[in-house]
Amino acid sequence: MTTTFPGFLYEVTHNFPLLITVLLTLAVILVNGWTDAPNAIATCVSTRAMSPRAAILMAAVFNFLGILVMTMFNKTVAQTIYKMVDFGDDSHEALVGLCAAMVAIVVWAVAAWVFGIPTSESHALIAGLTGAAIAMHGGLSGINGAEWVKVLYGLVLSTFLGFFLGYFVVKCIEALFRGVDRRKTLTPFRWAQVGGGAAMAFMHGAQDGQKFMGVFLLGMALSKGDSGATDFVIPFWLILLCSIVMGLGTSIGGYRIIKAVGMDMVKLEKYQGFSADAAGAGCLLLSSLTGIPVSTTHTKTTAIMGVGAARSLRRVNWGIVGEMVATWLLTFPGCGLIGFLMAKAFTFFF
Repeated sequence: MTTTFPGFLYEVTHNFPLLITVLLTLAVILVNGWTDAPNAIATCVSTRAMSPRAAILMAAVFNFLGILVMTMFNKTVAQTIYKMVDFGDDSHEALVGLCAAMVAIVVWAVAAWVFGIPTSESHALIAGLTGAAIAMHGGLSGINGAEWVKVLYGLVLSTFLGFFLGYFVVKCIEALFRGVDRRKTLTPFRWAQVGGGAAMAFMHGAQDGQKFMGVFLLGMALSKGDSGATDFVIPFWLILLCSIVMGLGTSIGGYRIIKAVGMDMVKLEKYQGFSADAAGAGCLLLSSLTGIPVSTTHTKTTAIMGVGAARSLRRVNWGIVGEMVATWLLTFPGCGLIGFLMAKAFTFFF
C-alpha cells in the first residue's frame, strides 16, 4: 500500500472518515511531541548545555532524520504497530475503533501533562489500540499475541537496560577522567552532551515516528475500505509531515516535561547528562534494529536514574520516580479502558 501526496490531499478532501482519522492521528503525533519528545533533550537543557529554544529546534531536525534514516533501513517497528491488533473485516467498524483509540491516547496524554508527568505515548498507543480492539471483538480475538510479546520485551528492555547502561556509562566516564581537573572537562562535555541530545532525538524519531506512521497508514487503508492490507510503503511526505507536527508539539508544551525529567528527578552535571543520553540512545538503537517497540520515556528516565544512583541512591528524587512509575503502571489499564469505552460509545453513535 502506498500513496502520493497529491493523492492523499484528494482523498482527505473527498473522504470525510479519512479526514477525521488524519486529524486524530496528527493530534496524537502533536501530543507525542508535546509530552514525549522533550525527554530526549531534557538533560542538555537542565545542565544548560543548550537553551530550550535551540534544543527544541535540534530535536525537531533530528526527529526528522531519525524517522527518515531508520525507515530507509528498517521499518519493523512500524510493522509491529500496524499488525498488533485486528479491528475486524468491516472497514467502517475498524475505522471507528481506530479513531476511538486515538481519542483515548490524547485524553490520557493531556491528563498526564497537566500533572507534569512524562507518560509514555508508546504504551498509551498500544493500550488504546488494544482496548478498542477488545471492544470491537468482545474479547481478545482481535489481539495479535506474537506482536504483543514484543511490547512486553520492550517494557523490560527499556526499564532495566536503560538503568544499567546509565549506571555503567557514567562509572566508565568517571574512571577515565578521575585525574583530570573538573573545570577542564566542562566545555568538552558540554559539546558531547549536545551530541548526546541529538542522538536521543534521532532515536526518538526512529522509534516513535515509526509507531505513529504505522497507525497513520492503517487509518488510510481502513478509510478506503481495505481492512486486509498487510504490507505498506512509507512515503517521504508522511515522514516529513510527522516530523513537522512532532516538532511543533515539542515547541508548544515541552518545558514542563523537561523540568520534571531533567531538573526535578536528579540534579545532573554535564558529564552525567551526556552519560544518560549515550545510554538512552544506545538502548533505543538496539531496540529499533531488532524491531522491538520500546518507550523512549522509560528508556531516558531510567537511564537518568541509573546515572544518579551511580553516585548515591539519595541523589535520586524517589518521590518523582514514584509518580512516574505509577503513571507507567496505570497506562495499560487506564488508557486501555478509555479506548474500550470510546470504541463502545463510537460504535453506538456512528
